[in-house]
Amino acid sequence: MTRIGLFSEDRTLHPLLSSALGKDFEVLLQPDGDGTDAFASPPDCDVMILDLYSSQDTLQSRIEFARRMIASSVPSILMAEDSLRSTAFELVRSGAFGFCRRPPSIRDLKTMLVRACETSALKQQLHSVQQRIEEPGNCDRIIGSSPGMQRVYQLVRSVTSLNAAVLITGDSGTGKELIARAIHNLGSRANKPFVAVSCGAIPETLIESELFGHEKGAFTGTVGSREGYFEQAADGTLFLDEIGDLSVFTQVKLLRVLQQMEFSRLGSNKLIPLRARLIFATHQDLGKLVAEGKFRQDLFYRINVMRIDSPQLQERSEDIPLIAGHFLRHYSNVFQKPMDSIEPAAMEMLQNYSWPGNVRELENVMQRAIILAPGHVVRAEDLNLKTQEPEEDADAFDQIVDIADYQSSGSFERQLRDYKIRLAVAAVRENNGNKTLAARSLSISRAYLHRLLRLAENEVLPASDPLYAEHKLRETVTA
Repeated sequence: MTRIGLFSEDRTLHPLLSSALGKDFEVLLQPDGDGTDAFASPPDCDVMILDLYSSQDTLQSRIEFARRMIASSVPSILMAEDSLRSTAFELVRSGAFGFCRRPPSIRDLKTMLVRACETSALKQQLHSVQQRIEEPGNCDRIIGSSPGMQRVYQLVRSVTSLNAAVLITGDSGTGKELIARAIHNLGSRANKPFVAVSCGAIPETLIESELFGHEKGAFTGTVGSREGYFEQAADGTLFLDEIGDLSVFTQVKLLRVLQQMEFSRLGSNKLIPLRARLIFATHQDLGKLVAEGKFRQDLFYRINVMRIDSPQLQERSEDIPLIAGHFLRHYSNVFQKPMDSIEPAAMEMLQNYSWPGNVRELENVMQRAIILAPGHVVRAEDLNLKTQEPEEDADAFDQIVDIADYQSSGSFERQLRDYKIRLAVAAVRENNGNKTLAARSLSISRAYLHRLLRLAENEVLPASDPLYAEHKLRETVTA
């Protein structure tokens, strides 16, 4: 039942709303009139209705009271006559959830009350998730508020309570393991083991033993039995990084485990149930590997149930100040060298750099800068970055294929790529060659714009390129 706090001088409104709204709503009449100023905090209700009607010359005091209540954590709906419509809209702009006419349409009011409650519940859930994200040991190192990272957060929240397989893709250094840890720490398995395995770091002759374990005498040199990573993960999470590096033989073994949900140690016939949740990651294009016969198609379908693309750092340059600030504070403590800030010129240099090594490279640069900085501020010369790009010759730029007039053909991915390139080239031309203005007009980073222009010149785009990230994300969500 939805609890509604009603603030109104009109005492006839309470019984009317109580009867009209029905049994799903409980209307609680709050003390009003001369006593409105007594409320320093909102009532215990899910949503408030603030009636601006006044039988006395107290309209201004009611508006001030409404402003105080709107600032609370409880969503507010304003009720006002047509003569006060402009005042009500001003209060909506200041934070009220909505406005309804007086006398209200019960149907519209019901809809507004339900939406206000749903919005409030979503905000509380988001606040709870953000608090858990900020707790040490969870995913406090995932930093960023860019649209790309917001999509990552949304997908992480959607899979935390599910036991579905998750595939995290992205270039090296983009934080794929941090995303996996976030899924683990925000879910019901947070208190269980998190086991991270780099498949590319284990020799082919040992990979099966490392994953599934072995019994004594299973092969030459074994002196005892050993639990594999699947057993060590128990009821927690097993994170298999660089899954694309597995041999075809090991892929067959893994596929059978995923199909049967059980496995056995080397040298044993005893079946062990798979209880751990599996999260996979790769920096390679598994679709391309499947086409080349290097990765099994049936295994690809098994692990690609829910896909999360980790964006490159150059695609979210607006997050660089937050990330750099985090590393500044962290390594100041580690090196016992107090640092106050990053000077504006240095920050501009960080944001203009292309970051081929992504966040891992930024972390390394900040460590070195803190060590080299003579004072308490990181300067541009402490970064040792080469951000200057050669200016394109005007004639060379004119030789770029006229992408704006080029009619794309081929796969959906190819057409999507060409469309983005057309937008980039057109934006540069519309801004008379000023790439900063062109990037701003497209709401992308300058480094990302340069990348699109280089693609226009070279007409080469790896199939694994994160230009497809937005499309792949939508494709995953739709699936």
